[in-house]
Amino acid sequence: MSKLRYLTGITTTGTPHLGNYVGAIRPSIESSKSADFESFYFLADYHSLIKSYDAAALQQSSREISATWLAFGLNTDNAIFYRQSDVPEIPELTWILTCMAAKGLMNRAHAYKAAVADNEEHGERDPDKGITMGLYSYPILMAADILMFKANKIPVGKDQIQHVEMARDIAQRFNHHFGEHFVLPEAEINEDVAVLNGLDGRKMSKSYNNTIPLFEPSKRLRKLIMKIKTNSLEPGEPKDHEHCTLFQIYQAFATPEQAASMREQYAAGIAWGDAKQQLFEYLDNYLAEPRERYNELMANPGEIERELQRGAERARDLSRPFLQELRHAIGLGGLPI
Repeated sequence: MSKLRYLTGITTTGTPHLGNYVGAIRPSIESSKSADFESFYFLADYHSLIKSYDAAALQQSSREISATWLAFGLNTDNAIFYRQSDVPEIPELTWILTCMAAKGLMNRAHAYKAAVADNEEHGERDPDKGITMGLYSYPILMAADILMFKANKIPVGKDQIQHVEMARDIAQRFNHHFGEHFVLPEAEINEDVAVLNGLDGRKMSKSYNNTIPLFEPSKRLRKLIMKIKTNSLEPGEPKDHEHCTLFQIYQAFATPEQAASMREQYAAGIAWGDAKQQLFEYLDNYLAEPRERYNELMANPGEIERELQRGAERARDLSRPFLQELRHAIGLGGLPI
């Protein structure tokens, strides 16, 4: 029996932060070392074009994200790590799937509906004002990412479940017309993965500008941690750890025993300054080794590029023959002689 295939995309916008690490990077790094299934991780740079109009920023983000995953020990001998735009079979499959995708299905996509609702809320006469075909067709490109590599399990947040379901719908329609070629993927939600809050207490997100980047120098890391929002309780007053961003971040990185010790300090009335200093010291030590490796990689982009090209070749060893199979199924290619 063949192994299950897991596939994860990383959009190349912005700099990786603590929330990205806890929510996606750490569990993926651990999975990359398992021999129980096949893992595919890719830089979703085509997806980034939907929002990014800055070529230099996209390149920088691609470099930072690649360096981050490699610095934390992604096993690129076991898992396949590649850049989406290095696999030309993906955009070709996207067009094939576009011809299978019902417009009504795309009309129901959350991102498109949200953009239309925003236009209507602001009184725009055209509900589609500013909406590109990239945004509208995003679920089809995501379907191509998934279906190209016959992925069985797609680890996603709850907001992405719809896209995996759309990929299933499109694949089923293709299989109905042309035979059983596509594997039907399933979304996988890990309820145990933590969602970290940021500096202002809201979910840590680039869109809120409240993130703590993973590999800031020590002085900058400390400065950011000292900015985390807390209440006005004085030293000596017991503090609620359950709704505290400081404790939430500490717990996401610390051992259960260390977290239990910190809970006791909260109950005993630890001063906020002391709690922040302990969090800083723990994170600074935790990130020291991968930070050094990250800086080495950022200074040597050729090493990153070699890993991505190696991954792209491995990915294309699968995508080239499969696309030929699909082209033959739908009637494209050379005529029989």
